Amino acid sequence: MKADPVIRKLSVLVRVPALSFALLLICGAIALAQDRNPSTTPPGVNADSSAAQRAFAANCAGCHGLDGKGAERAPDIVKRPNVRKFSDSQLLQILQKGVPQTSMPAFSHLGDDVLRSLVAYLRNLQGHAATVPLPGNARRGKDLFFGKGGCSGCHMIRGQGGFFASDLTAYARGRAPETIRDAILLPNRDLDPRNRTVAVTLPNGKTLEGLARNEDNFSMQLLTPDGSLLLFTKAAVKSISYRNQSPMPADYGTRLSATEIEDLVNFLNSVTQEHLKQSRNEEQDDGE
Repeated sequence: MKADPVIRKLSVLVRVPALSFALLLICGAIALAQDRNPSTTPPGVNADSSAAQRAFAANCAGCHGLDGKGAERAPDIVKRPNVRKFSDSQLLQILQKGVPQTSMPAFSHLGDDVLRSLVAYLRNLQGHAATVPLPGNARRGKDLFFGKGGCSGCHMIRGQGGFFASDLTAYARGRAPETIRDAILLPNRDLDPRNRTVAVTLPNGKTLEGLARNEDNFSMQLLTPDGSLLLFTKAAVKSISYRNQSPMPADYGTRLSATEIEDLVNFLNSVTQEHLKQSRNEEQDDGE
């Protein structure tokens, strides 16, 4: 049986990377005389606030990278031991005054409230921020994820689920609950063009939908909901259309109740916290 000359199925499964996460900056190679035991999140500070994310994106990502793990201009501020052991007051002082004779500037002009939220946000990313109770029930959220909600048809968590969309095991890291809720209810808002639906119509009139991967002027790989990666030669297909909508259903607001949405958010957050805890334990074991 001859293969379709238009489509060639690749024997790979692709995981769509999760959206990148925002972080704080800090220059780690400085010794201060204050107490070096990390403290808990300051009262009243929301470690996941969108304000902190925006402040990082505007002032810090250019040097420390969007994931906070360092770039050409500045070091990793998430895993480096000499950064993790700083107290909150030491981190705040570095943000306020900068680090002399380095490229780390002072950010006192942002105001102490924003700087404290950045410190708390970093603590959350490092995995030892204060835990804030969330509404909803994680156990019910898990049942929804793998059942009524149909989330596992596209997304994976802890190795279980689909390959079409991003792995959500660590999705809640650095994201506020309201951000996760909006992503469920409003998938088309601020849609990344890389995650828009693509429809490919074959010469026989059949249309396939999915996400474009590794596209150039002559070919495209289409990731379909069943996890397959199909290779097309553009000259051999009838048409390719790009839709300004996400493959994710936009009707969860009517399909699920408000309580069920909170259950899903709680579940995603709890999975991430467990994942971070496990990662920290593994790092400690490797260091012994």
